[in-house]
Amino acid sequence: MLPWTTYDALYEAATNQPEAFWLDAAQRVTWKKPPVAACRTRADGWHDWFPDATLNTCYNAVDRHVENGRGAQAALIWHSCATRECQSVTYRELQGRVAGFAGGLRSLGVEQGDRVLIAMPTMLETAIAMLACARIGAVHVVVFAGYAGPELARRIDDVAPKVVIIASCSFQGQTVIASEPVLNEALTEAKHRPQACVIVQRDACPASLLPERDHDFHVLEQSVPVDPVMLRSEDPLYILHTSGTTGSAKGIVRDNGGHAVALALSMELIYGCKPGETFFTTSDLGWVVGHSYGVYAPLISGCTSVLVEGGASASAIRKLCHEHEVTCLFTTPTQMRLMRQESRNQPEPVLPALARIFVAGEYVDPTLLGWARSYFRKPVVNHWWQTETGWSITAHFFGLPECEPVSLMNDIGRPAPGFHPVIVPSVPGEQCGEIVLSLPLPPGCLAGVWKEREVHVPTAYLDETGRYYRTFDEGMIDPMRAVHMLGRSDDVIKVAGRRISGVQIEKIIASHPAVYACAVVAAPDALRGQRPVAYVVVNPGRECAPSSEEIIRQVNNVLGRWIGLKEVRFVQQLPTTVSGKITRKRLLVS
Repeated sequence: MLPWTTYDALYEAATNQPEAFWLDAAQRVTWKKPPVAACRTRADGWHDWFPDATLNTCYNAVDRHVENGRGAQAALIWHSCATRECQSVTYRELQGRVAGFAGGLRSLGVEQGDRVLIAMPTMLETAIAMLACARIGAVHVVVFAGYAGPELARRIDDVAPKVVIIASCSFQGQTVIASEPVLNEALTEAKHRPQACVIVQRDACPASLLPERDHDFHVLEQSVPVDPVMLRSEDPLYILHTSGTTGSAKGIVRDNGGHAVALALSMELIYGCKPGETFFTTSDLGWVVGHSYGVYAPLISGCTSVLVEGGASASAIRKLCHEHEVTCLFTTPTQMRLMRQESRNQPEPVLPALARIFVAGEYVDPTLLGWARSYFRKPVVNHWWQTETGWSITAHFFGLPECEPVSLMNDIGRPAPGFHPVIVPSVPGEQCGEIVLSLPLPPGCLAGVWKEREVHVPTAYLDETGRYYRTFDEGMIDPMRAVHMLGRSDDVIKVAGRRISGVQIEKIIASHPAVYACAVVAAPDALRGQRPVAYVVVNPGRECAPSSEEIIRQVNNVLGRWIGLKEVRFVQQLPTTVSGKITRKRLLVS
């Protein structure tokens, strides 16, 4: 039960008494040695949360729920859009499979602190491998299963894993993609040689196991089970590489204690999700949302988590929400647009258990939010976070008795506990600018970056004073503490000395009923410095496409002619990262 009734009370408690606030939040987690201090500055200048306290994340996510009577409750429910399989495991079954596979990893020589690279699609075995690593103190490194050999080789060389785990195949739509050739290419190219490889055999494309190198995942699951190893709160839980949208991919290191506390608090405070309820994220387990809210947060909180392999259709999402009585749905803007497109000839869903829907990954325009609210007849909200933070920087707080102000529902919300955003204007006197976060960052955020086989202070993210974490996003903060997003720093357009957000222009274009998706980028202009160029995907359900003149007139009527939008390019699709974010930098060179 949360002790606060209003956001202001929550914010004041976290800001003015952070030590007491976080020690209280830490009571949601089971510790072997409870923390006596919340935060401590390390010798290298970064900070540890709940230093010297001990716990095990796998125990908190699995074993304690079995001990407390949830053994028969479904822990993970998995659906594959490619194979049409659906599997469910209870907490008791999950405990047995994780403990057995952890024993299998031990038999391969994996010890505390060793890295284990997991290159698999979203499967039950992926989550089992993650939890098994956490159980014995190994550091898991989950990478997207669709990477080609050279990209996988770079990840292998970066983290030097003792073991690599793959599935025998993955899917692109209904097409089977064999994984063994990719693994072989990666191992040929990589300088580091893992001691062993583990393969999950799938019926669609079994792999030929190489003697001495390869081991069958399900055979290893039958190993002698091992108990959870108690770790220090500050010991690393996992390394996750960023998608590279902010430059070259970096290995983000997450700790055990702070991570568990932050996610447990967020499930109750932000998502309003209680033990026994069902949480469904459409994210791939290779991304941070899949880590945080596909596996760890729901399980630590005693919830049931629904996982889906492949891009789920609108009908599949509705069916899963209905069959499994999903309380909270967490999805992406891209998935939301697909749902809008597919739902035109379908009735509105009747989902009595579904309480609310959350969207993250990039900003969702009010038009799309409005459609989703009308279609699902539920609250649908944006929230903002990054791979580096691991949970929401800003959000809407459905666990509080106080209702969220209606005026804030179309934006990304107010700061979560421990996040203190500050605006650094690029032009003196402007209210908008880059959003930076005061240090220390709250629990659950990056404990450092992985470099040269060690954890280092994330200096690339710090400003020149070393006192602030740079988000590389721009926005403004209003008197209610609400943060309004303008876009990535390099997406802000400077027209004749005046700054305009590409997101602001995109909102206006997206409100046109014939527009499916859009992106606005800056092009060089000899006279005005920069000018906006709009890329528009027309809604396939519309017979009459908008003209360039119509879209330009719409923007001019709202923002004024000074914006200088003169070029609208109609495209079949927008370039995205493998996690679904629009890569605006690629547009002007395409």
